[in-house]
Amino acid sequence: MNENVVLITAISLIIIFSPFFAKLFKLPTTPVEIILGSIFGYVGFLHDEHIFKLVAELGFLYLMFIAGTEINLKTVLKIPFTIMKRVIFYLIILYTFSIALSLYFDLGKIFMVLLPLIAVGMIATLSKEYGKTPWLFISMTAGGIGEVVSIALLTVTSAALHSGFGIGLVKTIFALFLFLIFMFILFRFMQLIFWWFPEVSTALMPHKDNKEQDIRLSMGIFFLLVGAMLYLHLELAFGAFLAGMFIPTFFEHKHELPEKLGSYGFGFLIPIFFIHIGSSFDLAALSMDGLIYKAFMIALAMIVMRVTAALVFIKQLGIIDSLLMGLSHSMPLTLLIAMATLAFNADSIDTLHYYAFILAALFQVISVTIIIKLINNYKIKKEPIQGV
Repeated sequence: MNENVVLITAISLIIIFSPFFAKLFKLPTTPVEIILGSIFGYVGFLHDEHIFKLVAELGFLYLMFIAGTEINLKTVLKIPFTIMKRVIFYLIILYTFSIALSLYFDLGKIFMVLLPLIAVGMIATLSKEYGKTPWLFISMTAGGIGEVVSIALLTVTSAALHSGFGIGLVKTIFALFLFLIFMFILFRFMQLIFWWFPEVSTALMPHKDNKEQDIRLSMGIFFLLVGAMLYLHLELAFGAFLAGMFIPTFFEHKHELPEKLGSYGFGFLIPIFFIHIGSSFDLAALSMDGLIYKAFMIALAMIVMRVTAALVFIKQLGIIDSLLMGLSHSMPLTLLIAMATLAFNADSIDTLHYYAFILAALFQVISVTIIIKLINNYKIKKEPIQGV
């Protein structure tokens, strides 16, 4: 009982004081939560409790849900073909780099999936700081498509790790294919319903809402799709991500809803996920031979891959904004940690590489946010000179 009191108190203190430390050290809150979780875990204030793990898992799913709310399917379908072509080319380059590096250095098949992962969670935090710039618009567009690809691969890889490359994997791919067809039909059906009867969307989520119908419906969609994934034995994060995409796509009149949902998540559930990740990282592992070097090389490889691939947008964005766009994709913190944890639990990577990936994820977030700020400041200083 006393241990659980200490656990709850430690989590509460980290949630409360993380933003203050983040502001003090000029870092995003997420790495601060992971670092504090690791420190508190090392000294014994955090321990492996079932309810802690369960809430952390819910926090991860909710984070995927929030990431989905950043993507409006109607907007994605209206993307000009020239940009869409470059987005596809960008992803092809990323996966080509990943396959080549994995084969050349004999890293194993799992690295082919881990290295090119893309997540829009950290891109959303960048948009709060830098506004709706052209490079962030393309970054979010390419990131959204890339995250769908990443989560689909996460689903297939998860099945392969658990059931091998036999009939179980074929069943999973078939179930995923059928589910995507069903979601496409449902999307078209809802498009027609809301087009013919626009009052349906406002009835489900009224403008004046004193019963929190918008939150209730959002949570209902979230748990329904997570439940569907559970029933189909597919990756739960995929269902959570798709559920999030429903909100901006079909309820565009509720502009404040994604922010409302995000405020709740980032204030409660999501920090617990990052604290749990931190607590699972043993600080004593920093003394492991070659850990820091491997983490640095993984982080460097992932950054260079994305920056190089982002040069396909040089015609639309120019050299500096293309670099910024590539750097913005170099922080797939949540997916990278989730995928590394999945691979570690399935014995596809050893303890050294598991810790290396967590450390690399932290290296990326801290270094990339600093580099983006430096490049953006250089760009702002250079613009008046160009205008003279």
